[in-house]
Amino acid sequence: MLQSKTHWKIRQDHEVNINHFVNELNLTPLVARLLVNRGIETVEEAKSFLFHNGECYDPFLLEDMHIAIERINQAIRNKEKITVYGDYDADGVTSTYVLLSTLKKLGANVDFYIPNRFTEGYGPNEEAFRFLKDQGTDLIVTVDNGIAGIHEANVAKEIGLDLIITDHHEPGPELPDCLAIIHPKRPNSLYPFQELAGVGVAFKLATALLGEVSEELLPFVAIGTVGDLVSLKDENRLLVQKGLKLIPSCQNLGLKALLKVAGADIHHVNEMTIGFTLAPRINAPGRLEHADLGVHLFLTEDPEEAFAIAQEINDLNKQRQSIVDEIAKEAIAEFTENEKYKDDQIIVLGKENWHPGVIGIVASRLVETFSKPALVFSYDYTTGLAKGSARSIPRFDLFENLSKCRDLLPHFGGHKMAAGMTLKIEDVDKLRQRLNTLAKEQLTPEDFILETEIDGVISLDEINLETIEQMERLAPFGTDNPKPIIMVKDVQLPNIRSVGSDGKHLKMTMANHSVEVDGIGFNLGELADHISPFANVSLIGELDINEWNHIRKPQVLVKDIQINEWQLFDYRGHRKIEQWVDKLPKENCKFIVFQEESIGKLNLAPYLKDVLLISTMDEAKDAVIQNTHLVLVDLPPNSMYLETLLSNKSILRIYAYFYQEDTALFSTMPKREHFKWYYSFLRKQETFDIQNRGHDLAKFSGLSIEAIKFMTQVFFDLEFVKMDNGIVSIVQSPQKRNLTDSTTYKRRIEHMELEKTLLYSTYSELKKWFDQFIKQVNIEEENTWI
Repeated sequence: MLQSKTHWKIRQDHEVNINHFVNELNLTPLVARLLVNRGIETVEEAKSFLFHNGECYDPFLLEDMHIAIERINQAIRNKEKITVYGDYDADGVTSTYVLLSTLKKLGANVDFYIPNRFTEGYGPNEEAFRFLKDQGTDLIVTVDNGIAGIHEANVAKEIGLDLIITDHHEPGPELPDCLAIIHPKRPNSLYPFQELAGVGVAFKLATALLGEVSEELLPFVAIGTVGDLVSLKDENRLLVQKGLKLIPSCQNLGLKALLKVAGADIHHVNEMTIGFTLAPRINAPGRLEHADLGVHLFLTEDPEEAFAIAQEINDLNKQRQSIVDEIAKEAIAEFTENEKYKDDQIIVLGKENWHPGVIGIVASRLVETFSKPALVFSYDYTTGLAKGSARSIPRFDLFENLSKCRDLLPHFGGHKMAAGMTLKIEDVDKLRQRLNTLAKEQLTPEDFILETEIDGVISLDEINLETIEQMERLAPFGTDNPKPIIMVKDVQLPNIRSVGSDGKHLKMTMANHSVEVDGIGFNLGELADHISPFANVSLIGELDINEWNHIRKPQVLVKDIQINEWQLFDYRGHRKIEQWVDKLPKENCKFIVFQEESIGKLNLAPYLKDVLLISTMDEAKDAVIQNTHLVLVDLPPNSMYLETLLSNKSILRIYAYFYQEDTALFSTMPKREHFKWYYSFLRKQETFDIQNRGHDLAKFSGLSIEAIKFMTQVFFDLEFVKMDNGIVSIVQSPQKRNLTDSTTYKRRIEHMELEKTLLYSTYSELKKWFDQFIKQVNIEEENTWI
């Protein structure tokens, strides 16, 4: 048995719509099911979704667009200085580039400014506005920030700066007082789609300025949109689709150089390339140094400079990864080991030496590890301020709950699932206590169980190249259009092993009666020792195509595994227990010992607290082993001990070792004619000194000394002979009896049968024998159908 890491929510099929799409659009059943799961009901909607029909919305539907365009064109005509005020993440950098390059193309006197994450923080700040005014700026246009800059807007008015805000973050109850606010989520907005990224809003402004859609900007719109994890529905989906198609032909030297140093193929860029290759690298300079580097990369027209900047960015990203790993390790240890946090439902942690540029990533790691919302702060005791980043779980709205703590948060902004903030260090613990109080009012224990929504259950036979290629028509995948996760039931994993330099990943072959499919489970390597190759496995994952040496094969990117039955692990006979004991589960494991001497012989002293010595049938019956992992260390006296021990109890796993020094099955078992010969010999001798002459007799007869002693004991049991100090004497006229009347003979036969059943059976025979007694528990019933 193996419990899944998350709770599986499986979508139920709507067969009528599925069959309709299969017939009308010539789709595989899986792809038709995926369309239905995304709320698509008609053939026309399906065609539009699959074949990328549609146009972008009119940018002038955004409120204040006319005002912004008029003021910017006036600034261009009058050679006024314009500053594009950006942000330091991938969305902010691409937003800055999109608007900056547009204004340059229109002949504007324009520059850009991105605040320093460490000294200025996110968004507008008064010092920056005053500095820009002193440098001759007449008009500031923000991108990907500004909606929370109430005070800064007032400062701009005071010092004679015109301010246009373009943003997509959640508006607060009060909007900044400025010349224009271009924001799809403004109250009473008429814009048809509210989920544009910051770069999407900047692109709308650029489109309105240019009077047309600029294809050379679309790759950057795609990068910023995917990188900011906004919804990939509606217009965002269209923008990303168009942008991805144009990346292979993109002539931007900086983008081409970044793809090259990252080892990505410019001709095969998809949303995964952006999310896992480009966006983290574009984010890296802003996290560790200054985000200007990313803008300069995209602006340069010098190939050598482009490559040098790209290489510098790539190096910064490697450094960022190392810093994140170190801080995450510290944070996890702090939360688990400090009693202060034992009842907390919201994780709030901070430290002086935690790099402020990566705390958002660390917060994400904490959410993944503990399934709880997390706020991570970097303390600056010189200023007395704590800069923080927060990430959440679906049932806890960060923006809403942080809004209830505004008196502690002079500066914060964000979304339902992520936020950034600055506050006094002394107020961090107050914020922690208040958020935990709010969480206890809103959340139930079930809300902390991470869920995985599954698009459907398919057979292994359905996983083929045609299905996967059709499925790719649903791309780009991302927020609100996730890459489909499917479930495959009742397969076996005949080949399974951990791979990677640290064994971090899981490589496997999935098989049923007719087909085999490869699978890889990233970060699941620890499961290699907890899955029997003969277990019936259910798993969930994403379908993918593995291409190697021009050979294309389907594979599954496995996300989670569940085994809905007890498991048998076979360690019989050929390995010392210390060679595999470290593979046992760390908790809830019991060592079952039937022979007390086995404890010393096998050096089980380190595990004594988990050893159950079963010496009697009553001890076997009363053993507390429900829902445990059992290590059967040695052989029981007879099978009834095991039957009684296991009968009608739920066992998670059995590790069969069955140690014994000597085996009865392959020792010489005297036949009936051997007994007849030996009895005749004893009758002729009348007395025999077995202690001194037994070996000679064994050598003469061709039997082992153990066989001679065994037959002697059988005759003693049957009262055919007497024994006194090694002298065997014949009993005259004994009562006639069968060999099976001897306790010694019966035990030998029973032990041989026991060895045959437990030691020398095949894996499947042993599993079948155990199945007679163990109570099955169906953990699959815990999955939810939606």
